[in-house]
Amino acid sequence: MIVAGEPSGDMHAANLVLAARDIAPDVAFCGMGGAAMRAAGVDIVVDNSRVAVVGLAEVLTHFRDILAARAELVRALECRRPALLVLIDFPEFNLWLAARAKRLGIPVFYYISPQIWAWRQGRVKKIRRLVDRMAVILPFEKDFYARHGVDVEFVGHPLADELSRARITPRDDFLSGLGADPAAPAVAVLPGSRRREVEHMLPEFCRGVLLLSEKLGRRVNAVLPLAPGLDRDWVLSLAPPGMELFPAGPQDRYSAMAACSAACAASGTVTLELALLGVPPVVAYRVSPLTYHVGMMLVKTEFFSLVNLIAGKKVVEELLQDEACAENIAAALAPLMDGAERERMLAGLAAVARALGGPGASRRAAEAMLAAMDRNP
Repeated sequence: MIVAGEPSGDMHAANLVLAARDIAPDVAFCGMGGAAMRAAGVDIVVDNSRVAVVGLAEVLTHFRDILAARAELVRALECRRPALLVLIDFPEFNLWLAARAKRLGIPVFYYISPQIWAWRQGRVKKIRRLVDRMAVILPFEKDFYARHGVDVEFVGHPLADELSRARITPRDDFLSGLGADPAAPAVAVLPGSRRREVEHMLPEFCRGVLLLSEKLGRRVNAVLPLAPGLDRDWVLSLAPPGMELFPAGPQDRYSAMAACSAACAASGTVTLELALLGVPPVVAYRVSPLTYHVGMMLVKTEFFSLVNLIAGKKVVEELLQDEACAENIAAALAPLMDGAERERMLAGLAAVARALGGPGASRRAAEAMLAAMDRNP
């Protein structure tokens, strides 16, 4: 059984499944996921759109759906008795499920670590108790878990696999295909993959691009790579008056980002995609006031963007909560369009890309997963 609660987890889980079947064609999967896992041949017991929410306030409003999803997965554990439970990030949900699996004698493999190194580090004791094997994708995570006695392996980041397979359309051809002027600079607008994230971030990103156009004295194309599962018309309806967005489908995500000189991005995996593509971002994020204030008391890291965490220093600009406003976004984007600041950031992004490891992460993770099954028949 494989369980992924979010769109990025769905993608990584699907790649893990495909890599595992390349090694062991007879292995079968069921679990919780989305379109990518379904396309990879996973028997979807629960669609993860029911539980893909972020923040304390948001979880409360979806609590009934979350409880129902848990119950359905527990029934599947009890009835199907899988040889292994594979968890992809999504810690609160997945660690609860891990405890149920352990009571049933089902071993647990965790791929894509929860960010316990950032907050509530005490959860590492629960992971040590419940998880038989960890496969981590960020270089500093191996040392963290090893210090706490967890059986852990660094497999590299699966995004390197994604980028190695991607077909990226030449910039001018791609922008022309969207109806945008290739002679104008372009900025990628990446407000996140969840509805609440998009509601928080898209209007401010759009206003930031409009202000950037005023600063530069010329039009700037705002390219919007649409996240899977989000309604195109609904997303476009959030743009402020006078804003023209050039939406690109999920299948053209990397071509859309690569066509841009810079990006404004919600914090998350997308910042690593931009690092691998060599597109300098401004990273911004907003959550509900309740989530923000509780988070500020709990988070123990100096940075919140993955790029800066991996680098161990400030490479990209971070704007959080009230700082994530159009004026600050435009001011941070302007020096990224050309010049010394752009070159400095590109060098930092290249170093982060190297630290993520080369292609092959999904296969290495699949090998570790299958070995965990062999050790726990």
